[in-house]
Amino acid sequence: MHDPLRLTAIQLAPGADKAANIAQARGLIEAAVPQDRPQLIALPEIWTCLGGDRATKFAAAETLPEPGGTGGAAYEFLREMARTHQIHVHGGSIGESGGDKLFNTTLVFDPTGTEIARYRKIHLFDIVTPDGQGYRESAIYGAGDQLVTFKLGAATIGLTICYDMRFPELYLALRRAGADIILVPAAFTLQTGKDHWEVLLRARAIETQCWIAAPACTGTHFDGSNEPRVTYGNSLIADPWGIVTARCSDGPGFVTARIDLAKSAKHRADMPVLEHRKLV
Repeated sequence: MHDPLRLTAIQLAPGADKAANIAQARGLIEAAVPQDRPQLIALPEIWTCLGGDRATKFAAAETLPEPGGTGGAAYEFLREMARTHQIHVHGGSIGESGGDKLFNTTLVFDPTGTEIARYRKIHLFDIVTPDGQGYRESAIYGAGDQLVTFKLGAATIGLTICYDMRFPELYLALRRAGADIILVPAAFTLQTGKDHWEVLLRARAIETQCWIAAPACTGTHFDGSNEPRVTYGNSLIADPWGIVTARCSDGPGFVTARIDLAKSAKHRADMPVLEHRKLV
């Protein structure tokens, strides 16, 4: 039997100032480590530059290095946090330079500061919210096309980002790839979040029988036309039965849960839904 994994979800209130966002993330990580002693820390979606115009987003994006190479400010910050605190760091997602478009990209580092996983968001957020605000992520970002997992001890951890959560086939594919935990960094809008955030995350946990950890952005930022955009926050961790075991309150902060893989194993043995599946 394996000891539970301590996982901390960091909730940030980022804007378009990359240096200020990194400083905010540093402060929260350095508070969480001695208090909760996590083995894995996870950050939200696109936390290095939330808001601003196209030029701002491109300026904040980073060209990611080849293995062993030196990266930009956010890349090296994430690597530093992993190495300094001897933990795994899941970097939420940052803007990755990719030519005419960026990629919304997750990076994961092990306790030596070595990058062990890289995932590009597959599903892009091109929608109109109930209050009439339009979002067109594909105008700036390209889509990824690869399923990505990584190992942390006995756990296999799957990577997704925000809008991906509306596509259960991705989560089923991760479960089939051996995932025990699925991470969902997000900058979920207030309008959709208040109705769908928890429902979708709990559903993904129930149907995959995986732990779901969703670190989120919170607060108000401003887009390129200076229009305010509000993110929902409510970072949470749900167990394989769909019960929320940890949740952030409003504002920047962090929340930690003990991830017990034995709970997943029991639910999967008692209710083997993957083996019962007929159509997919």
